[in-house]
Amino acid sequence: MDLLIKPITKLNSVVSIPGDKSISHRSVMIGAIADGVTDIQNFLPGEDCLSTVRCIRQLGIEVNEITPSHLQVIGKRSTGWQEPENLLDVGNSGTTIRLLAGLLAGQDFFSILTGDDSIRKRPMARVAEPLRQMGAQVWGRHEGRYAPLAIRGGNLKGIHYTTPVASAQIKSALLLAGLFAQGETVVTEPAPSRDHTEKMLQAFGAYIETNGLTVVVKPSSLTARPIIVPGDISSAAFFLVAGAIIPGSSITVKNAGLNPTRTGILDVLAEMGARITIANEQESSGELMGDITVEGRALKGVVIAGDLIPRLIDEIPVLAVAGTVAEGHTIIKDAAELKVKESNRLNAIATELNRFGADIQESNDGLIIKGQRRFNGAVCNSYNDHRIAMACALMGLVASGQTIVKGAECIDISFPGFEQVLNSLRND
Repeated sequence: MDLLIKPITKLNSVVSIPGDKSISHRSVMIGAIADGVTDIQNFLPGEDCLSTVRCIRQLGIEVNEITPSHLQVIGKRSTGWQEPENLLDVGNSGTTIRLLAGLLAGQDFFSILTGDDSIRKRPMARVAEPLRQMGAQVWGRHEGRYAPLAIRGGNLKGIHYTTPVASAQIKSALLLAGLFAQGETVVTEPAPSRDHTEKMLQAFGAYIETNGLTVVVKPSSLTARPIIVPGDISSAAFFLVAGAIIPGSSITVKNAGLNPTRTGILDVLAEMGARITIANEQESSGELMGDITVEGRALKGVVIAGDLIPRLIDEIPVLAVAGTVAEGHTIIKDAAELKVKESNRLNAIATELNRFGADIQESNDGLIIKGQRRFNGAVCNSYNDHRIAMACALMGLVASGQTIVKGAECIDISFPGFEQVLNSLRND
């Protein structure tokens, strides 16, 4: 599918966004190991999260769809899980394969996890190795480094593990496995990563203790509870940046997640010069949400690096768009992890945004962006990566002429209805 974008001269809009992808994944997985019925509202019915639902159903768990965004998970803890008859296909979802590997490591049966071409190229040893240390048998291609992953779980013991990178997926896989291990499982990271798993496990009654960069989990019985999924700030990011890069604009995103481990984009936009206000804050299952308003002003380049990177790793493609219109240089460092996402995002961002006339150089672990104000529409490739496709669409809003994003159907992975919301912004 091709997505056609035309420039917008001014924004003054209020938008709603789909539920948070990370929290939607976890609500289904954690609900599946809890006693009782987990009622999930504002679930994201995107392709990645639907892959999680399909896999959980194959494991013998009933997931009822009241509406596409309202699910009920009938949890069975581990005793009700069953060995899957077929491969568990996670599609394009790295969250599904890594977190589910942790859960399956605690089950006394055999299973195989696989996915699409992109998933089979992404590094899995970072999860497989510590799960082996806990006692699970995990096999994979190329000495266990790549999917498909075959797992024979059960008889786990807790370990103390320091992750090589700050990764919520690695941390979450080990914490979920730790629920079924003897003794305590301790995970230490080099920098903070998103903590949705810890918050949800605690809300469901698990023993979780956090001390700085270290998290401890002990075997726990979970009790189901209702969940209202906040709007996904990674999806909100595209509209927040749209409001920031178009002078004189104001855009409000309703009920967006405000988890501090995810709000790095707000810090960066504020440092660049955008005016940001938050209203109507509330909390659900430990997760904050509220209405975010961004008013467009002249932006200046900034440095995005260090401990900030894990707090905005998914937003770097759209922040690169902000960097192209900012005065001076925007430098992104310490982001080599983007090379092993759905695409090599560093290379994809530089290649595709430069088609518009941007000045972006790729470095070993980031990007160097020289800001300017004049861009021409372009024909872009999505790389089958939803965040690259949406970043190109956003760039098209500030480029003269029309922009075409090819292969834009991948956007449904995280933001079904993106085109409709984008078109609703037009009031010029």
